[in-house]
Amino acid sequence: MPRGPFPLPFIGNKHLIPTSAPWLQFEEWSRTYGPIFTLWIGRRPTIVLSDPEIAVDLLEKRSAKFSSRPRFVVMGELYWDNAGILVQPYGKEWQVRRRLLHQALNPSALRLYKPVQEAEATRLCWSLLQTPQRYEKLIDRFTASVVFSIAYGHRIDSMDSAIIRQRLEFMQYAASLNVPGRYLAETFPILKYMPNIIAPWKAEIQNRGRVEAAVNMSLVRQVQEELRNAKDASSVPDSLTKMLLEARNSDPDAFAVLNERDFSFVPASLFGAGSDTTASTLCSGILMLITNPHVLSAAHAELDTVIGPDRSPKFSDESKLPYIRALCTEILRIRPVAVLGGTPHANSVADTYKGHYIPQGTNILSNSWAINLNPEYYPEPHTFDPLRFISQYTFEPLPYLPESHQQIRKGSKKHPSKDGHSSFGWGRRICPGAGLAQNSLFIAVAKMLWAYDILPVTEKDGSTRKYDTFAYTQGFNIRPLPFECVIRIRSERHREVLEKERMEAEKVMEKFAPFRE
Repeated sequence: MPRGPFPLPFIGNKHLIPTSAPWLQFEEWSRTYGPIFTLWIGRRPTIVLSDPEIAVDLLEKRSAKFSSRPRFVVMGELYWDNAGILVQPYGKEWQVRRRLLHQALNPSALRLYKPVQEAEATRLCWSLLQTPQRYEKLIDRFTASVVFSIAYGHRIDSMDSAIIRQRLEFMQYAASLNVPGRYLAETFPILKYMPNIIAPWKAEIQNRGRVEAAVNMSLVRQVQEELRNAKDASSVPDSLTKMLLEARNSDPDAFAVLNERDFSFVPASLFGAGSDTTASTLCSGILMLITNPHVLSAAHAELDTVIGPDRSPKFSDESKLPYIRALCTEILRIRPVAVLGGTPHANSVADTYKGHYIPQGTNILSNSWAINLNPEYYPEPHTFDPLRFISQYTFEPLPYLPESHQQIRKGSKKHPSKDGHSSFGWGRRICPGAGLAQNSLFIAVAKMLWAYDILPVTEKDGSTRKYDTFAYTQGFNIRPLPFECVIRIRSERHREVLEKERMEAEKVMEKFAPFRE
C-alpha cells in the first residue's frame, strides 16, 4: 500500500490525527509521503488523495470499482439506521435513491427552478436593505427556501421557523459524526452493540436519529395531506415529494424497496445537496470580498458595464458576466465546504494503482483542502484571484476590468475537472446538487454585488479591521466563524430597482406557501 505515518498496534495512526482541522495535518503529510498515502484507523486503512489527477484516475476512470462507501458505524448505522443515501454502499438500494433524486436535479429540471432562484435572490437582496447585519441568517434563508420549494413545494420566510432550525441542527450534527478518528466505534464496530445504559453516547446518537426520521416523514405526510384535500392536484405546487408520491401511486412495485422512513429521506437529502453548503460558500465569498476590495471593484465594473443600474442581473445574463462566473468558481476553490472531499469512497474490489495495492473495502478520502490549494495547479493558492478561471468563461479581453486585472495566473498543471476545481466530489458519488448549488451561488453573488458595496468594518481609530480568513468552524462541512462587515446599497437608483423587483419576486413565490409552524 502507499506509505504513510507509522501505525501503532491496534490503534494505527489514530493518536496522530488531530480532532481539529485534520485536513491541515493531511496536507502536511502529503508533502512528506506524497499525493497518495495511507493512514490506519485501528485495523482499517484509509488512502488519502491530495492530487486531482490521482482522484480522477481512481474515483472517475475506475468508478465501477471505487464508488462504494466504507462502513459508517456511527453516522450510517446508529444515527440514520442506513436510510441516508449519503452513506449507503454502491448497489441496488443506493441506485434507486439516486435515480429518484436525479429526477429533481437533472439539467432540464434545473432550468425549471431558475425563476424561483431569481425570485429568492431578489428577496435576499431586499432583506439585506432592512437588516444587513443579519446577512448570514438571510443567506441561510435564501438557500433553504430554494431547496424546500423544490423538495416540498413550500418556501421558507424566516430562519426562526421551527422546521428550518431543526434541519440545520440535523445537518450540522450529522457532519460532526463524520470526522475521522472521533469515535472509537468506527475502529471497533463491536462497540455499537454496547447497551445504551453504559453507552450514553450511543443512546444520544440513536435518539437524535429517530427525531430526524420523524421530521422527514412528517414533511412527506404534509404534502400527502395537501394532495388528498386538493380538488385538483395541479393546485398543489410541483415538488420532488409530489412527483415521488404520484409515481409511487402509479407504480408501487418500483418503490417496494423503500419503506416510509427510507422514502422520506430522498427529498430530505436535497437540503444537504444544495442548502447549507451553498450558504456556507456564500459566507466564504463575503469574507473573501471584504479582504480583497480590488475583486469587488472589478465585479462592479463588469456589472455596471453589462447590466447597468436600471435592472438587476438574471440567469439570461450569465454568459455575458465571465468575471462574476470566475469569481464564483474561485470562491468554491479557495474554501471548499466539504473540506475532506465529502463522504469517503470505498473500493468494492481490490485494485492496484501505480504499483500500490489497494485492498477491497479501503477508505478513499480526497482531501479537497490540499487539492484546491495545490500550487502546481493554482499558483499562490491562498490568493483570492478569480482571473485564474477567467479563460473558462471567455477568450476575449475585458476592457472594463482595471489594469490590475489583466495578468492571469496559470498553474504548471491543468486541473483535470471541467469545472477547474473539485469541491463537489468525484465520479458516481459527485454531489447530486452541484448544478443547483452553482446556480444559486451565481444568481445570489451577481445580484448582491450589483446592489451593494460589501466592505470591511472601519475601526474607531479609522483603520480597516483585520480578518482571519482561516477562522472556520470544525466538522466535516465548514463555514467562516461569524464576522461583521458593511453591506451598503450602492445608490438610490439601485434601491428603487430592488423595491420594484422585490414586488415581482413576491408574486413568483406566492404559490409556495410557507410551512406551518
